Amino acid sequence: MSDGRLDGFVVGVTADRRASEQAELLRRRGAGVILGPSIETAYLASDDALRAATLALVERPPHYLAATTGIGIRAWFEAAQVWGLGDALVDAFRDTRIVARGPKAAGAVQAAGLEVWRSAANEQMDQLLGHLLAEELKGACVAVQLYGMPAPEITTALAGAGAEVLEVPVYQWRTPADPGPALRLAQAAIDGRVHAVTFTAAPAVANFFTLATEAGVDESLRAAFNRRGVVAACVGPVCARGAVEAGILAPLVPHVGRLGLMVRALSERLLCDRRTVPMAGVDVVLQGLMAMIGENRVRLNCRERALLDALAARPGTVFSRPALVREVWSATGADPHAVEVAIARLRPRLGAAGAALVAVPGRGYRLEP
Repeated sequence: MSDGRLDGFVVGVTADRRASEQAELLRRRGAGVILGPSIETAYLASDDALRAATLALVERPPHYLAATTGIGIRAWFEAAQVWGLGDALVDAFRDTRIVARGPKAAGAVQAAGLEVWRSAANEQMDQLLGHLLAEELKGACVAVQLYGMPAPEITTALAGAGAEVLEVPVYQWRTPADPGPALRLAQAAIDGRVHAVTFTAAPAVANFFTLATEAGVDESLRAAFNRRGVVAACVGPVCARGAVEAGILAPLVPHVGRLGLMVRALSERLLCDRRTVPMAGVDVVLQGLMAMIGENRVRLNCRERALLDALAARPGTVFSRPALVREVWSATGADPHAVEVAIARLRPRLGAAGAALVAVPGRGYRLEP
């Protein structure tokens, strides 16, 4: 059941894991959702490297453990259970100083029956690393649970402090086997059919733009985020930093990295984009691809919305057909007749407000407040 707050807005989701949960949170608010996963999580429970690392730590417990993600810690201990090493792995860490990268990793450690020694309040790797480098590490063994990708900056810093570093590869992030949905989402953002795109991991942003680059639309995609108002919503500061590195100038990020808080922050941001346009004495609320006239709700396509925005930008001003084509269709050589067709379709659907779309013979169209 939708509460209708985000009726008319369309949000793209790039996650693979928990994508359905995120989509449900958005749909409950009335948003349309386009799924375009740009990341794929591959668990390595059957991987020899993970089993070998686990056996090594059971035989020689580390002095420190860097727990970087909740999903990684849970998957690791579940794999250990499958191998019959679950209890031995927990016992091996009884005296280990465990540093967690934020509440989710800390919660997974505690759920395994272990204590967290330090936690990074900002959920960023640099603070986790700072906790470890503040210790005397010469000769100490430090296990680092990897978070979907290699972490050379961490292992190099720890090794430089004299530690023996053992990497624990629990899962990998990679581009999806089928890039089609992500590319369709990218094109929808470029076309103005999507008002926001959500990211729950920095590699999801990187992969999204890698696929766009391969398709030759990366600059158009950046322009959609940076100049045409598509919101890039990131789940936390690490993800937001990845968005900035990909060329997104101002990603939206909640004050605490949580999926629910990201959706809430995105909802508030989108609702700020609502605008009320007086049309022929009637107040029309434009919200995403929805025009609300009293109790009447009219679904718009992206060009109809862009046409109303262009005319409402300067009420009473006459816009020529070629000018509106350039503004709305963004295509050279587009038929100016398309404007006439769009307005003819809009007028009756907007009811009394439709009378505001005034044709000026021989000149073009204006919006009459």
